[in-house]
Amino acid sequence: MSDAHDSHTGPIKTPKQLFWTAFFSFVAPVFLIIGLVFFVTKGDKPSPGTDNSELATAIRIQRVGSVELRDANRVLQNGESVYRAQCAACHDAGLVGAPKFGAAADWSARLGTGLDNLVKSALEGKGAMGAQGGGAFEDLEIARAVVFLVNSAGGNFEEPAQPAPAE
Repeated sequence: MSDAHDSHTGPIKTPKQLFWTAFFSFVAPVFLIIGLVFFVTKGDKPSPGTDNSELATAIRIQRVGSVELRDANRVLQNGESVYRAQCAACHDAGLVGAPKFGAAADWSARLGTGLDNLVKSALEGKGAMGAQGGGAFEDLEIARAVVFLVNSAGGNFEEPAQPAPAE
């Protein structure tokens, strides 16, 4: 009976063997992982592609909002120049369902909604078109671009004039 019992014993026969097995199975990998973490994290390493680490750090920790100063007394642009700068990329080619410049069929249903709704759609965005308000152009300039775009397709809206300065 003792022969059957001996055949089922494991490879660890002494407490010394048990100690070394436990050490190399659990303690050594922990120290190995700690050593690798220390090696990877030691020293300052700049982000890939950044030559100026101080500038990269300043960009990463900057505030979310920013202030941009503009000339409040600048002359507002006309509808055609705003259209060429802001709208032509999509409306000339008809990208993502945008009504094409000068295509009366594309604009016929939209003309019935009125200029105010068209300007609101341009300022707030509609469908795949992002909001145009609050960007490089003032709302009045965007409205002028909408009038230019709609009039090219048969609309007969008058370009909005700049309001008189308050006294």
